[in-house]
Amino acid sequence: MSNSGPTTTANKSAAYDYLIKLLLIGDSGVGKSCLLLRFSEDSFTPSFITTIGIDFKIRTIELEGKRIKLQIWDTAGQERFRTITTAYYRGAMGILLVYDVTDEKSFGNIRNWIRNIEQHATDSVNKMLIGNKCDMAEKKVVDSARGKSLADEYGIKFLETSAKNSINVDEAFITLAKDIKKRMIDTPNEPPPTRDTTSITPNNNKAKSTTCCK
Repeated sequence: MSNSGPTTTANKSAAYDYLIKLLLIGDSGVGKSCLLLRFSEDSFTPSFITTIGIDFKIRTIELEGKRIKLQIWDTAGQERFRTITTAYYRGAMGILLVYDVTDEKSFGNIRNWIRNIEQHATDSVNKMLIGNKCDMAEKKVVDSARGKSLADEYGIKFLETSAKNSINVDEAFITLAKDIKKRMIDTPNEPPPTRDTTSITPNNNKAKSTTCCK
């Protein structure tokens, strides 16, 4: 596993108020790893990145005066890893369902991925539909209206992104994080966050630093 965050014990507990765990799911080759690399390190590789099982990266952002540490899990899309990756659904507070706008099959399989969420994730998990590779307009086979229609059917938000050209990548992750923060922290009727492996985790050892880290 790779971790783009600090590795020292002191730094691990510093500089954030809450921990939010996100999950990227979708068919192999839709660009999940590239989206994560763009968001966490602001970089892109044209090479095909194959995730073996599960990987994760970390980026800390600021939302409405609170520092939010995002722990983002990138899952393998191949069927042979499905039993490994489904174990991470329950711990996720938000899930990004990713398809490739140039690949009709990956769009059709979104319904299967949603069924996996319904089977393995918590009922209240926040979801967002992502149509990736929107920079490849000449090869696009899934238009924006179809993506929006599918998202509306499930009552979730929708964005088209490009990891290559850095289009809507930050917006996707940050919008989902905002929705989770509102649901888990800002809503009076929700139980308070607790320190365990499945919830947004408040950090009681706040650092004085105000700069963002990745």
